[in-house]
Amino acid sequence: MTLTSRTIQTPRLRTAVLERPAKGETKRRLLLVHGNVSDSEFFRDLMDTLPEDIHAVAPDLRGYGDSEARPIDARRGLRDWSDDLLALLDTLEWKDAHLLGWSMGGGVVMNVAVDAPARVQSLTLVAPVSPYGFGGTHGADGTPNTPDFAGSGGGTVNAAFVAAVAAGDRSDTAGSPRDVMRKFYFNAAQFQPRADKEEAWVTSMLKTRTGEGFYPGDMTASEHWPNVAPGTAGVANAFSSRYMNLSAFAELNPPPPVLWVRGDADAIVGNASLFDLAQLGALGAVPGWPGLDACPPQPMLTQTRAVLERGEANGGQWRELVLPGVGHSPFIEAPDEFRTALLEHLGGS
Repeated sequence: MTLTSRTIQTPRLRTAVLERPAKGETKRRLLLVHGNVSDSEFFRDLMDTLPEDIHAVAPDLRGYGDSEARPIDARRGLRDWSDDLLALLDTLEWKDAHLLGWSMGGGVVMNVAVDAPARVQSLTLVAPVSPYGFGGTHGADGTPNTPDFAGSGGGTVNAAFVAAVAAGDRSDTAGSPRDVMRKFYFNAAQFQPRADKEEAWVTSMLKTRTGEGFYPGDMTASEHWPNVAPGTAGVANAFSSRYMNLSAFAELNPPPPVLWVRGDADAIVGNASLFDLAQLGALGAVPGWPGLDACPPQPMLTQTRAVLERGEANGGQWRELVLPGVGHSPFIEAPDEFRTALLEHLGGS
């Protein structure tokens, strides 16, 4: 079946979607949710190779792609997005669905499961953000490093990169969206995108809405290193640990089954993320770092695993698939291995 783009008006948002209807009877419904600085375009090849019985829909989240750009209230954590997805499910008349979330989208689909577990048949978490957000925490239980969650939020994002996105920079200069995608979305040592795909993905990145209430969000000054703490609006504040805590997923009875797929060369989400200011401080790239005792790098993988293990104690089932030599985009870098695992996880219903 041919992929089509359309806009769906829900009670909350005009939502642009990339859609691949089933051929014949729909036996499985799959909602695919992208991550930060991207949109549904990144899922095109995966969707195009799914079995004909799957009705697949990939929405652009608010503030991304071609969806309505309504601002994000970070004080709700990821719920502006997860509530948008629930409204989309209602409008599609999908009682429930399998949900796949990539990076930030992994947190969004977990939030859907926390708030509306009956709507979620399964979760596929692809290089997901930690259940305790991004930056500013330590330990398997997401303990904040400081009372104001310094080291997370809008002030931790590279301002030059945001400016390049806002300016529509299509160059390959250092720090440009294209350069960041090549170096960090993928493991450049083993994967180089086709030229036409790269152009489509750069276009996707440049559709990210910047400014007040969008990417990356505001910030507040902090007396704690690195002297910035979360504000109250925008993307990076929404996935700050100040507002984002999905540990309640483990308390669902039971949690939906989870497939967790990640690459062992992921530089964005990991226990030593190159986007975590604490890790950069430890490497000497950000001055003034107060040391491991005061500000250790966030153990993102450890935190995700701990929540899934706690969920297992409540009857949940989960599997972790680690793909060697793969970076932050397993479904693009290792499409055959990813698709095989995904279809096994979705089963026949």
